[in-house]
Amino acid sequence: MILTESEIMSAGILIVDDQESNITLLEQVLVEAGYTCVTSTMDPQTVCGLHDKNRYDLILLDLQMPVMDGFQVMEKLKSVESGSHFPVLVITAQPGHKLRALEVGAKDFISKPFDLVEVKTRIRNMLEVRLLYKKLVNYNKELEETVQERTSDLLTANVQLTQEIEERKKAEGSLQGTYAEIKTLKDRLQEENIYLQQEVDREYNFGEIIGQSSVLTRVFLQVEQVAPMNATVLLLGETGTGKGVVARAIHSSSSRKGRPLITVNCTTLPSTLVESELFGRERGAFTGSDARQIGRFELADGGTIFLDEIGEMPLELQCKLLRVIQDGEFERLGSPRTIKVDVRIIAATNRNLADEVKNGTFREDLYYRLNVFPITMPPLRQRSEDIPLLVNHFVAKFNKKIGKRIETVTKETLNSLQGYSWPGNVRELESVIERAVIITQGTSLQVLDRFESFPKIEESTGQEIKALVELEHDHIMQVLKKTGWRIEGRNGAAIILGLNASTLRARMRKYGIVRV
Repeated sequence: MILTESEIMSAGILIVDDQESNITLLEQVLVEAGYTCVTSTMDPQTVCGLHDKNRYDLILLDLQMPVMDGFQVMEKLKSVESGSHFPVLVITAQPGHKLRALEVGAKDFISKPFDLVEVKTRIRNMLEVRLLYKKLVNYNKELEETVQERTSDLLTANVQLTQEIEERKKAEGSLQGTYAEIKTLKDRLQEENIYLQQEVDREYNFGEIIGQSSVLTRVFLQVEQVAPMNATVLLLGETGTGKGVVARAIHSSSSRKGRPLITVNCTTLPSTLVESELFGRERGAFTGSDARQIGRFELADGGTIFLDEIGEMPLELQCKLLRVIQDGEFERLGSPRTIKVDVRIIAATNRNLADEVKNGTFREDLYYRLNVFPITMPPLRQRSEDIPLLVNHFVAKFNKKIGKRIETVTKETLNSLQGYSWPGNVRELESVIERAVIITQGTSLQVLDRFESFPKIEESTGQEIKALVELEHDHIMQVLKKTGWRIEGRNGAAIILGLNASTLRARMRKYGIVRV
């Protein structure tokens, strides 16, 4: 708080003295000093009435007056003016009166005969203190009024808010419905939230990796070695061996576990949308793109991206993927702006990428960039000793899911399960156990599948496998020629073959089928 000169000079001052000469002298001194509101009285009995009416900022009070002395005046003033800043400056020639006056409530004193410099200085100092105190009192009063007003407003608002919350609870059933109405999240956080919610809702391929076999122990060791690093990992192995679960294990054991793990299945993305899904697109980048989309790499910034079935990625996009791996940068579709990301890449495939490189369907430089730390997932037939552990795990899982109480698995059943080659690996075993739990009556697992009717890997000859491959190759060629090499659309080869267009293109790359 700052006092202006105008505020000080316009302060109300009352001079009380029974000697006219003293009043005249003090009035002259104050007027010459610039004070504009100076009044006086020689009757001490009128002081309280005057102060009650005018509320002076300073009263110059003579202590020795007839009828009523200064001490009596101060006693009466206390009934009018309360507080610690009693606006009285006494005038006295008796040194003994000074202490008594201060004890009664006076704030300062002026000695007689007057020292005019001292008079002006003491008056100025006391006025500054008095006016600052009054300002502080007014500010506090205003603040208190504001607080009371705001408190009243907040109480009213709180009542309204409580009613609104109750209404929302009745209408929506939970507090989550209220939070869902907040629209202030940024684009990236919205995209991450949607994606992560999908990931939470999605079941794992086959739960945790269960087993104690030596081949699986080697996988655990490799995961433990590479997880803390930022090295690119290539997961190899047949379908259903658990490559996705290993990818999650690597991410959750790394320093990036606090950031998202974004999974991309390259076989499920339409070939026309692979680039925009991976790298994003701007509004209007192509027909039908009426909104900006953040790509999977951008969502994974600071975290990990898992490229499942990387061997299915179109050749024309492999160069862009190589750039992200090498330089950590890319452009959204329809935008010239380069985006930098810090993403760890884990890729997986059930193909032999070295053969794909030889066939010209996979870039050699990309293969070497991905193959920094390969981990091969063993097929289930190579770790049959883990089957009892897996069976117990899946029985417990489906007991809980279906509501059964299956407690035992016979030795004959386990022998039958261990003797099968499991071409679908752990995923196939999971399906068999789920089916068995559903049909089981009682507490002992009943597996009705006839495993002897399934072909075992060791029973198949190379000649038979080759014949099936050739048969599929010839059938695809025949349908493509019939449709004029048209792949998509109502009359395309993919519809006739009962395949997705992306799957058909993958088969064509696998068999080296090209239009001549």
